[in-house]
Amino acid sequence: MYHIIVNPASRSGRGHKIWKEQVEPALRRGNVPYHPYFSEKPGDVSRMAAEIARSADTPSIHMIVLGGDGTMNEVLQGLPDTSQVILGYIPTGSSNDLARGMHIPTAPREALDLILHTGRPGSMDLGTVTYPDGSIRHFCVSCGIGYDAAVCEEVLHSRMKKVLNRLGLGKLTYLGVALKLLFTAKPIPGRLTLDGKTSIDIGNMLFTCCMIHRFEGGGFMFAPDADPTDGILDLCSVGDLSKLLILFALPTAFKGKHYRFQGVSPYRARSVTIETGTPMWVHTDGEVVRKASRITVSCRQHGIRLLIPTP
Repeated sequence: MYHIIVNPASRSGRGHKIWKEQVEPALRRGNVPYHPYFSEKPGDVSRMAAEIARSADTPSIHMIVLGGDGTMNEVLQGLPDTSQVILGYIPTGSSNDLARGMHIPTAPREALDLILHTGRPGSMDLGTVTYPDGSIRHFCVSCGIGYDAAVCEEVLHSRMKKVLNRLGLGKLTYLGVALKLLFTAKPIPGRLTLDGKTSIDIGNMLFTCCMIHRFEGGGFMFAPDADPTDGILDLCSVGDLSKLLILFALPTAFKGKHYRFQGVSPYRARSVTIETGTPMWVHTDGEVVRKASRITVSCRQHGIRLLIPTP
């Protein structure tokens, strides 16, 4: 039995159409046993994932997610134990950085064929953000604090995103919002503590992102050397860089060439504590729920099982 969580609003409302016209007919033709669940409002996806896990009567749960990276992120928040679930992913979001990193097809029927026939369960790392009050959020692609999270927060409410998604240019939403916010962003003093030992003063920190995969934000290659199976976070921290230079540096991140600019620095750690002078927005896989002035980010190796292409 496949438990299928569908976000009908993904891809600017085309998620439901993709389900009805492509995915569900293919399941019926193949006589595949399935049960669909449809989200309607924020919180539904996490609640449904938790209910599926709680009511499961088998050691392994086969769960398919039809939506974007944010939908997958919400699934992770609802799972009490990610090791009991084998995830399949049909990417219908605007950024699809998880699919990009794991070479999952973005064509819905090809992604479904991978899940049902040609894919294999692969292990992938799971990230966790811990806040001072003890609350946590998981992530599978990246998390960040500062400017990149502020971009995500505005993109989530952007009309431009819906328009560009319809044109197949969803990732340009992030670039457009990033350029807009650049002129109003205020760098804040920041400090990193790597693995509880090494302390690094970032100076005027614009943002720090913690990457499991190479890409975030619709194709920005902030971590060219990231390996989603090594149990290590690849950090990209930007501080003490003029806005003029950022204008030049930002587009180069699509090709992973941004580290040529002084003030853009890579770090690697299994865990990192990030402290900022004032609370800043925090995102997990592009989902933004709160601000914080201190977070601890950690990585659990092989924390997720995901169906991926066979080599």
